[in-house]
Amino acid sequence: MIARQLLAAEGGNEFQAPGTEIFDWGPLWDGAPSWLTKPTLIVALSVIIVCGFFWAAFSKPKLVPRGVQNIGEVGYLFVRDQVARPMIGKDGDKWMPFLLSTFFFILVMNLMGVIPVLQLPAPSHIAFAIVPAAVVYVLMVFLSIKHQGLGGWFKNMMFPPGLPAWLYIILAPIELLSTVILRPFTHAVRLFANMFAGHLLIAFFASVGYWFLIEKLTPLGSGLGVLGFVMSVVMTGFEIFVQALQAFIFTLLAASYIGGALHPDH
Repeated sequence: MIARQLLAAEGGNEFQAPGTEIFDWGPLWDGAPSWLTKPTLIVALSVIIVCGFFWAAFSKPKLVPRGVQNIGEVGYLFVRDQVARPMIGKDGDKWMPFLLSTFFFILVMNLMGVIPVLQLPAPSHIAFAIVPAAVVYVLMVFLSIKHQGLGGWFKNMMFPPGLPAWLYIILAPIELLSTVILRPFTHAVRLFANMFAGHLLIAFFASVGYWFLIEKLTPLGSGLGVLGFVMSVVMTGFEIFVQALQAFIFTLLAASYIGGALHPDH
């Protein structure tokens, strides 16, 4: 509303705030396959970056780590001590390859949102959040049935011991709905919603700064342009924090689901 009033006062055109169209990407070039889009390119680059990083870090490990190996070991210790062992327990170390890969893969995909030119977090498209969440869900179901049996899994899920009998009437359907139906949905949507909203906010403030400082520079609108520029910088810094946090939360939940499948008594 403020932008429209300023533009109307200056006799300019209306400012068009960016919308969901910034997430719509067709093929990279005319004639390219329909699936070869910017988001799929970012996912492919993320895979290459993660594989290249760990190859550089651990292909020729040294007793005293330096450079990339040092960063890799810090990342490994972080995931092991903050995610795997607290959530899974004694079996946590066995799941480090999966959890470490998941954390860095999600992290790199998220950080693509603040990389110049690319500037798109792949999980801001729901499909790229659903796929890793679905992998975790299938793994959780498989491990639950393998270690508890189908009947045991449903029993442990819906009827945890030590509660009054009347409480199971309320708790059992809630646990069934939460674990079997809503868990993969909430796991994916949490990541998607944060990346979607953060990217949209940065695009909005950047568009305000560009419009009022470059496209339609006016004495009345310059203050709003400066505010838009400053907020885009602030939001970018905040978004980097959120991107790292969401990678951590996604991996933490994955470890929690695996731990629950392996050790239902906990």
